Amino acid sequence: MNQKERQTATTTSPRWIPLLGGILGSTTCGLLLYAFSVFIKPLMKQFGWTVPEVALAFAIICLIFGLITFPAGRMSDRYGPRIIVLVGSLLMAFGFFMVSTITPPTEAALLAGDNKTQLYLLYLYYGLFCGVGGGMIYLPPIATAPKWWPDKRGLATGFTVVGLGLGSFIMAPLATRMIAHFGSALPVFKYVGIAMGIMGVAAAICLKNPPAGYKPAGWEPPQPAESDSARTFRDHTYEETRKTPQFWLLWIAYFCGSFAGLMVIGLIAKHGVDAMSIAYRVKAGLDLAAALPENIENSIAGAAAVAPATLAIFNALVRVMIGPIADRVGTRRSFTVLLALQVGAMLLLFPAGKTTIALAAVAGLIGWNYGAMFTLFPATLLSYYGASAQASNYGLLFTAWGVAGFCGPYLGGKLQALTHSFFIPFVVSAILLSVAVVIIAMLKAPEQKAA
Repeated sequence: MNQKERQTATTTSPRWIPLLGGILGSTTCGLLLYAFSVFIKPLMKQFGWTVPEVALAFAIICLIFGLITFPAGRMSDRYGPRIIVLVGSLLMAFGFFMVSTITPPTEAALLAGDNKTQLYLLYLYYGLFCGVGGGMIYLPPIATAPKWWPDKRGLATGFTVVGLGLGSFIMAPLATRMIAHFGSALPVFKYVGIAMGIMGVAAAICLKNPPAGYKPAGWEPPQPAESDSARTFRDHTYEETRKTPQFWLLWIAYFCGSFAGLMVIGLIAKHGVDAMSIAYRVKAGLDLAAALPENIENSIAGAAAVAPATLAIFNALVRVMIGPIADRVGTRRSFTVLLALQVGAMLLLFPAGKTTIALAAVAGLIGWNYGAMFTLFPATLLSYYGASAQASNYGLLFTAWGVAGFCGPYLGGKLQALTHSFFIPFVVSAILLSVAVVIIAMLKAPEQKAA
């Protein structure tokens, strides 16, 4: 190591700090997004809304969140990650907290159907403000951390997204218990909103880009293959990336995988509550429309909440573990197997809803397969197009998640309302996942660009 390299390695901050920032930021986003299904039933009961109306709030936040990641990535490339994540944290915390200020309608207003103003406020605070803020928090760490860990990029990417699963693992049981304690979902938004703001600001403080030419001590970039020794290659620019067909095939595959995963995340707790409630009534010899005692309702809600919590655990674990697995067996093979397993899991989800154990088992499989995408897609993009424009490239690719996040939960809620069953939404998800399997199995890397 020469003097300049030694000085760079010793004068920069410890490179684990941006990883910590990524974990904090993605955990905040996990609190925001991935336990929303536990709020559906309480909000319906308190405000008189329908499943599609509440599910639309989740659809809006996913759409805004996904679309904002693209300009957030471009701004992070230009201004650095810290200021983008800081502003996003304040916006997200404000929106989440403000949901707690929405006043429930009176009983007379509920009977008259006068509950739309409150619904629009939910869309504004949770959908718009939290969506913009969350999108600004999510992407900059994913682009920043691998720059500090060029020797372990896949692992660094996994750590920066692991918090999405951790956040939902924390939020699902926490929100369920708080709702049971307060008798309302609104205090959850108040207290968790404050905590999210603190976590987001801490994440921003941890993030900055490494100095130009940074290399970890003792690490040298891999040498080109002997056949390429007479020819050097460069990274694709953002403009070149978006003109390749491989990029848009990846976009379609990302959309299909996210559509299914986000539909389940948005609706699985409601599916569990419905299926377990029916099973209880049948076992007790009650009419299917009979009201259940409050203690039984709370017990069923707690049992159904095990599913999103289990999904969250596997969603988090896979983000770190899939990188070494993919390195060993190949990214394409890993992708293909996981997506094919997801097709089967979607078809098993409907009958599994009747029991806590079966629903949790299928939810864990879905969480594993879904979470793997958030390590494998950016890693695939990095290997195809290089690191130079990764923030912009992945920001554009991630818009597929946003569009899927709008379509999946909203159409899932609509189909459930039309058919009074979750069977059709889950079958539609399985069909879309089959499309993703075909795309990933056949996809080849784009031609490299000569320097």
